[in-house]
Amino acid sequence: MVIDEEILYQMGATIENYNVSDFIFCENNIPSYYYQIAVGEVKLNNYNEEGKEIIQTILESGESIGESLLFMDKPYPINAVALTACVIIKLSKSSFFLLLKKYPEISLDMNRCISQSLYFKFIMTQNICSQNPVSKLKTLMDYLKSFEIEKSPFSFQIPLTRQQMASLTGLCVETTIRTIKAMERNNMVKICNRKILY
Repeated sequence: MVIDEEILYQMGATIENYNVSDFIFCENNIPSYYYQIAVGEVKLNNYNEEGKEIIQTILESGESIGESLLFMDKPYPINAVALTACVIIKLSKSSFFLLLKKYPEISLDMNRCISQSLYFKFIMTQNICSQNPVSKLKTLMDYLKSFEIEKSPFSFQIPLTRQQMASLTGLCVETTIRTIKAMERNNMVKICNRKILY
């Protein structure tokens, strides 16, 4: 979800800078702010019992972070970590709720974004149950490409590293790399300069 930055500043938002690997918030923190990425990329992640990272999603400039959790009195079930150097706009929870009352159309936009996020979660949850790594990676690629106008084969460059794809699908990196090579042999993807075209 994107809220006009001028509106955020009018409501008292501030800017914070984060370096790569800095935590914006941590699992078990209480949600107290609306966060919007002005510049950079952020991953939402957890770690399983063995310490393996599970990436829930990757967010980019213009997207908000964890705003739906402001509506509950529960701690964050995830971490938000800077993937790149980031500039984050931060608005207190109380000011965010005042903003929603003042600009009700923003609530509609937020509902659309939450719906999109839930859709992704439903697709990936179904996918996690699959034992087939091709199916897992294809589902992820189909979802990413679904937002593009151009649908022809190999017209979309996957904007994720192999490590990120592995973390999003629950696969190990080695399996992800082997599977992508097999998908290339089967003409499902093309690899050009280490970039995956789907």
